[in-house]
Amino acid sequence: MNIWPLVVYILAVVGLAAMIIAISYLIGPRHMQRATGEPFESGVLTTGTARLRFSAKFYLVAIFFVIFDLEASFIFAWAVAVPELGWAGYIEVLVFIGVLVAALVYLWRLGALDWGPASRPSTGARK
Repeated sequence: MNIWPLVVYILAVVGLAAMIIAISYLIGPRHMQRATGEPFESGVLTTGTARLRFSAKFYLVAIFFVIFDLEASFIFAWAVAVPELGWAGYIEVLVFIGVLVAALVYLWRLGALDWGPASRPSTGARK
């Protein structure tokens, strides 16, 4: 069995990695300040705590993104299988997209996608 190509490839990868590390060591900065070794904010002096409270809207938007991104992967898979599915598959994907649009409209009407400040209902009288 001829394994020379594999050996040459491994040596090339190890050599390239060693060369990149050596060059970064030679060219890199040589300063060591008080906060440089700290694992927070890349050497910038820390202010306060790293434990911040985020609004639940960040997590909601992340979940919505994951859900709708997953649905896009289903639609891509459908697009690949279009020739075999025919009109029945076309109608099924239209129903699927309709359900997605209905879910998006529901989330929009519910206010789950609003990022602005909460608006107060007007009392009718302005001063």
